[in-house]
Amino acid sequence: MDGVREMNFDQLFRQISPEEIRDNVFTLVGKVFPVITAGKVDNFNSMTASGGGFGMLFKKPTTWCILQATRYTLELIEKEQTYTMSYFPDEYKEQILFFGSKSGRDSEKMKEVELTSVKTPSGDMSYKEARLIIECRLTEITTPDPNDFCTQEAKDYLKEAYKDPNEYRKYVFGEITNVWVRR
Repeated sequence: MDGVREMNFDQLFRQISPEEIRDNVFTLVGKVFPVITAGKVDNFNSMTASGGGFGMLFKKPTTWCILQATRYTLELIEKEQTYTMSYFPDEYKEQILFFGSKSGRDSEKMKEVELTSVKTPSGDMSYKEARLIIECRLTEITTPDPNDFCTQEAKDYLKEAYKDPNEYRKYVFGEITNVWVRR
């Protein structure tokens, strides 16, 4: 994979439509940990995510994910209004989990990671080692109201998450603007 570091974005990836994504959606959101990246080449941050989904919102293909309110990546998503969701082959699992091990706000996490950052044609950041990159334009960030949930499991989850204001979760919705797959 060392040759990957030398290749440019167009050599590594080809564009497809959201409808052409062949991965099982439940695998993408439940078994594979996507890396969410926001910011631009001079200041970007990545985090490991779990949970979320894909669907249609306002007649547009959309992703949604649940992020802790204090995440630095969320701050950059709000600032830039765009982000990427990147999915990797299993061999990079250790590096993906590294993104969840510390905050990029107060560390040099992005310089410590062994993955190779790359700028997409639209200026968002991802990684050359990714097998699937989904670029999103921010549609909505919302804080769920525990009273809006009907199942006891959901109420219990939110009750636990809301014990500490630093643990609040935000639901982030983004229109899919580009999808890139490894050549």
